[in-house]
Amino acid sequence: MYQSLITYRGGRWFWISLLLCAVAIGLYVWHDLPQPPGGGTWLGYTLGTIGAVLILWLTYLGRRKRNYTSKLGTVHGWTSAHIYLGTSLIIIATLHAGFQFGWNVHTLAYVLMLLVIFSGFFGVWAYLRYPELLSDNTSGKTRGDLYREVAEIDKQVMRQVKHLGSEMSTAVASSLERTVVGGGIIAQLTARDDSQAMMPGRGLVANVGQKPILDLVVEQLSQTSHREQASYLREISNLIGARGRLLERIRRDVQIQGLLRIWLYFHVPLAFACVAALIVHVFSVFVYW
Repeated sequence: MYQSLITYRGGRWFWISLLLCAVAIGLYVWHDLPQPPGGGTWLGYTLGTIGAVLILWLTYLGRRKRNYTSKLGTVHGWTSAHIYLGTSLIIIATLHAGFQFGWNVHTLAYVLMLLVIFSGFFGVWAYLRYPELLSDNTSGKTRGDLYREVAEIDKQVMRQVKHLGSEMSTAVASSLERTVVGGGIIAQLTARDDSQAMMPGRGLVANVGQKPILDLVVEQLSQTSHREQASYLREISNLIGARGRLLERIRRDVQIQGLLRIWLYFHVPLAFACVAALIVHVFSVFVYW
């Protein structure tokens, strides 16, 4: 799906954007007036108009994606055009400015435009890379499926711990109850594990990756001389190990989903800021210049 955005109809929008950039560069090179190239020349106004129209049209993609009955092309086509025409703005806007920048609203609009474009580059990269990682990580299962598997393991563990001493039962049960998945934005994006467990003689400790509680169970297994007790501990050890692997996959799923969305929290506000700066830029040009 996402790969087709790049190769949509044989890369139609790539070639259109390339042609647009070639024409802009050709006009810039051909431009031969006493006045140097810049926003105030006929070339500057021409490229500026093209750039402004492109920015407004590209911003409309968010609305177009929600208009399912539109006959103005497919969302795939619009998104492919969004990628390539957005990239062409780097050339068009730079030539429009004639490489003249300063501490003013005009350069602010240009910088905001670049930030929008480069955040979009990350978005394209993310949508090309992460869906495959999501599928590989979950083996085609949904996050709900993985949670149900964890819940089933929890039931099995609780049945087994009834046969252990109170301290071990409390420790294992607490590791189930105090398992943490997700959390704040940083925890999600880093797949951080803030799980805890109540360990005998140590109190509440971090239970990252379920390793501390697993180590405790293995230690008890090595010390017990009762065959039946050893059987329960061995089963709990296997279950906790499987549980830890499932939780790792769930956290990874949360992380990838977060990375797929986080760029939009930059891209969209920056796009609106760019449009606002563009309006001020155009207004100031026609009023004060």
